[in-house]
Amino acid sequence: MQETLSSTDGKVYAHTNLAVQYDKFSYNINGQQIFLNSAAIHYFRMPKEEWREVLVKAKLAGMNCVDTYFAWNVHEPEEGQWSFEGDNDCGAFLDLCHELGLWVIARPGPFICAEWDFGGFPYWLNNKGGIKFRSYDEQYLTYVDRYMDQIIPIICKREIGAGGSVILVQVENEYGYLADDETARDYMHHLRDVMLERGVTVPLITCVGGAEGTIEGANFWSGADHHYGNLVKKQPHTPKIVTEFWTGWFEHWGASSATQKTPALYEKRMLETLQTGFSGISHYMFYGGTNFGGYGGRTVGASDIFMVTSYDYDAPLSEFNRVTDKYNTAKRMSYFVTAVERMLLNTVEGDSALAALPQGFKARVRENGNERIWFVESSKDERETTSMTIQGGRTIPVTINAGAILPVIDRLQLEPGVQLTCNTYLLANEQIDGIHTLIVSADNGQRSYIEIESEQPVLVEYDGVRRQQLLNGDKKVIFDLCHFQEAQIVTLTIGNKPYQIIAINKETADRSWRIIDKNSAKWAIGYADFDLLADGTFKAALQDGVEQPILLGDWNMEPSHQVAPYVYLEAPSLEEWSSETCELSAAQGEEAAQPKAFSELGQPYGHLLYESDFVAGDQTEATLIISRLEDTARVYVNGTEQALVEKVGAAAVKLQVKPNSSNRVQILVQNMGRLNFSPNLGEVKGVAGAVFADGQSYDLLPNWKHEETTLELNEVNELASGTIIRRTFTMDGDYDRAVLVGAVSGKLSINGREIIIEGYQDWFLHHTLDISDYIQDGVNEIAMAYVKSPLQRLELLVSSSEKEINNWRIADVEKLKRVAYGGETGIPVWHTVQFAKPSLPEEVNAKLKLRLTGMSKGTVWLNGYNLGRYWQVGPQEDYKIPMAWLKDRNELVLFDESGASPSKVRLLYDKQSNKRWISLQ
Repeated sequence: MQETLSSTDGKVYAHTNLAVQYDKFSYNINGQQIFLNSAAIHYFRMPKEEWREVLVKAKLAGMNCVDTYFAWNVHEPEEGQWSFEGDNDCGAFLDLCHELGLWVIARPGPFICAEWDFGGFPYWLNNKGGIKFRSYDEQYLTYVDRYMDQIIPIICKREIGAGGSVILVQVENEYGYLADDETARDYMHHLRDVMLERGVTVPLITCVGGAEGTIEGANFWSGADHHYGNLVKKQPHTPKIVTEFWTGWFEHWGASSATQKTPALYEKRMLETLQTGFSGISHYMFYGGTNFGGYGGRTVGASDIFMVTSYDYDAPLSEFNRVTDKYNTAKRMSYFVTAVERMLLNTVEGDSALAALPQGFKARVRENGNERIWFVESSKDERETTSMTIQGGRTIPVTINAGAILPVIDRLQLEPGVQLTCNTYLLANEQIDGIHTLIVSADNGQRSYIEIESEQPVLVEYDGVRRQQLLNGDKKVIFDLCHFQEAQIVTLTIGNKPYQIIAINKETADRSWRIIDKNSAKWAIGYADFDLLADGTFKAALQDGVEQPILLGDWNMEPSHQVAPYVYLEAPSLEEWSSETCELSAAQGEEAAQPKAFSELGQPYGHLLYESDFVAGDQTEATLIISRLEDTARVYVNGTEQALVEKVGAAAVKLQVKPNSSNRVQILVQNMGRLNFSPNLGEVKGVAGAVFADGQSYDLLPNWKHEETTLELNEVNELASGTIIRRTFTMDGDYDRAVLVGAVSGKLSINGREIIIEGYQDWFLHHTLDISDYIQDGVNEIAMAYVKSPLQRLELLVSSSEKEINNWRIADVEKLKRVAYGGETGIPVWHTVQFAKPSLPEEVNAKLKLRLTGMSKGTVWLNGYNLGRYWQVGPQEDYKIPMAWLKDRNELVLFDESGASPSKVRLLYDKQSNKRWISLQ
């Protein structure tokens, strides 16, 4: 049944849990082949009170599994201080998955990426001198092993063999992006062995990079054939699953919204995955949630890609736990997979030449004996109906949207001697109340071709539904059905067994819900939303203008829409704000010769104020050089804000100063999140290097040379990647310090001396290098490999050691003295307002959000909970207010860096809050 995974050291690493088996086709759980339809959901991105609603929504969408990371920094926020209570009770989350009948793929890391601060590592690891993250480093692995001592027993107690639902455990995460399997051997094998030694018995998996004794999966959004082929080459006898199928994408401050992965494209990519042969998809994310507190991370590609507080991800289930068009797409595809699961999991790629199609269409096929699924793809510019002729001369009409793929079922065995051919989505293929029920869906007004062949007579009850013909006597029937707003139901008998075919349009399919109740299925058709409560009862949201709902299965009621579908809600108003300003003085803070980073001061997140005094020269303007700065910062001189630094790594800031006098410089820094993915994890946060009072900045994007060609790197250029380009710069003898920051290529030399950048990869396209030891007075030449253009930044910052500013004072902004606020701007301000908990009718499921119109940048708290960072540069406009965190009387606090007025800030309900819900039994 399964391949024995062994290593070159002679050990055998095949798992010992017989409840989970596998072959090259699929995983087999408790003796049953399973298509793993997994929802990526992170318990740490929502309050515990929301877990049930989110997990139920995943199950209602046809998911049979949950994929979750475990965040080390959540569970050990300070060294040796463990937290597994309340919102951090990951064991309770796994227990709830089991209660709801959902399998679990556990991904304990220790590195998780996830656009999460530091990739899940706790901030205090940065204080361990010489530590090398994600490597076979003794110091690093000592802390990893201690973490595994805590987290692995929680997982093991909930494995399927121990009465839980954990079926797979992942070793590390996406390590192949950093090292190949051979280079990664010692590190990955250590992590594998740590898990086995602590009792993991289910199969171990990896993603993007493997290890002996594990089963590798692939992470992608497109290119299914490429990824499938790679996995087959590495492990031909194991099941192929998409460990992360990217349903959307993250968003970062100052960028456009990431909504490019439309529902239609999402559907097409899933069908590409099915036609390739994958037997499992983990929808990353199915529900994204929120980066509360300071947990939003930072990623590669430029200096300033900091995650927004929302981790909505444009996922099927929204940040506010709401169904979306993409959710409906995921649900429709999941129902289809369930309806054809037995056939799908045992197919191999067949001969596509067996199908004849007109120009502009092509097909691929997966087959198991006489059963087939055709995947017909259109390259047309609009929806078109055409015909395909398959083996035996059978011709089937197909209607395909522009650029889309349509699955066509060919002789699916419904039961021995009964076969179905269908040219549209089959959503149900199961017994409901003793009737074999087929539910088919297509766009409104489109048609379905449904062919049933049987060894026994087929008796169709006439009910006005048009059918083309009865063939082979009465043992074959072909239906030509139109998909209306109103469902059509065809009843028939095959032998002595009752069947029914229910034809619905796409809009009705979006409002259809499959519920597994005591191992049998029942359906509720015609409801905008649906929920299963902890007491086992159901609630459904009504839809305006929808025909009478349909209930199929064991319901204790008749469907009814005898109430209005909406309730009007008014959100609490925010009035009578009180405001205080920070006294911009770090006099009581910690003193240091040079600025210290957040971790050095034992502060994981928040704001720090750096302060020092320097004597300016005889000019009224000076350029401040900050040689290491990994976060946004506001710079003040003599109490007046002069700059907001956004492009970080290092910075040059022009200042207006008092000549020949002492000037006080202050740098207000917000920790914007640590790198969650990079060859160079563990950057120091805040100001972490020398600061110089008078320097210069040079833009190095223009005037590069390749042979006789001049290149401007902020423009599009046609040049082969890896081509060496060159330019010169002149160094004034007054300067002896130089920092190169921005889109540096990995192949870099200055004055003919190569600079080795450890761990560097060209796709990172951001680095900060101290090149002081490589420069010379006068003309210098810099050479590097061209990677791509246009580039955002490549800058040279020069300064003099004699101008270094020393004697710094550093203070936590939350601890600064607060004084009366006079309404002025350009200074940090604390705004506070009280509001009452809204009184809501029982028939709504309201979600509250905060719109920060008019604010600048800062942090927001609700009743002591840190809701996260805000920054009114987009794309995020609204911030989640968890209903579970509301009290009878609530306090909302905003810390705004520039003192913007909160007069336009307001609370809102999301647009689905007004829907009326009714109880169903």
